[in-house]
Amino acid sequence: MKVLVPVKRVVDANVKVRVNADNTGVDTANLKMAINPFCEIAVEEAVRLKEAGTASEIVVVTVGPKAAQEQLRTAMALGADRGIHIETDEELVPLSIAKLLLSVQEKEQAELILLGKQSIDGDNNQTGQMLAALAKMPQATFASEVKLEGESLAVTREIDGGLQTVTMPLPAVVTVDLRLNEPRYAKLPNIMKAKRKPLETVSIDDLGVSLKSHQKTLKVSPPSERQAGVMVSSVAELVEKLKNEAKVI
Repeated sequence: MKVLVPVKRVVDANVKVRVNADNTGVDTANLKMAINPFCEIAVEEAVRLKEAGTASEIVVVTVGPKAAQEQLRTAMALGADRGIHIETDEELVPLSIAKLLLSVQEKEQAELILLGKQSIDGDNNQTGQMLAALAKMPQATFASEVKLEGESLAVTREIDGGLQTVTMPLPAVVTVDLRLNEPRYAKLPNIMKAKRKPLETVSIDDLGVSLKSHQKTLKVSPPSERQAGVMVSSVAELVEKLKNEAKVI
């Protein structure tokens, strides 16, 4: 079984981001970049499927600038077999990403596509669902457990009411949640081996995908600073301030 794992380059989760001077986006200059944490969980699950003898090949794919190859190499150091880099300097919306991934899937014909449920920069939680719809493939989101049962895939999902288990045929799209697994650290020998693994670079034109501009960012601004709290001496004073100052009651 071939597993396709899309990954995204994001600012490291431990880094505090800041808005650039012209308020057009986040200033990424000199910031540490990393694989999106949810995507890293998807890579780990694919590697575990391969170690269990279920998966035969793991292909990682990313859409982004040339520097994003660093994240593909990291994924290959974790256990992926080869990488595909769709090179572009444009900031693409989830629908455009899904169309590009569909083109890759049509070529690769993977039996399972594993994605992170969302990226920590956009927080859209849309790409996996859009890809499944475009590819007309069954999908399961927010996966906390994935099991192959014969020709079917059993996925335990995290929902508001608890856990839900769904069974679906392959090929399928699965987006993973935090509790699915804990990603491993790449060992030095594997990091060195990853440098020699195949990495194919293609452009949007090479894939023959026509993309449109679906939305426009008007302004990016940091959240307002939190104001200092006020101590009150009684419940009556608290109610008075909530009513007359905060105006929430």
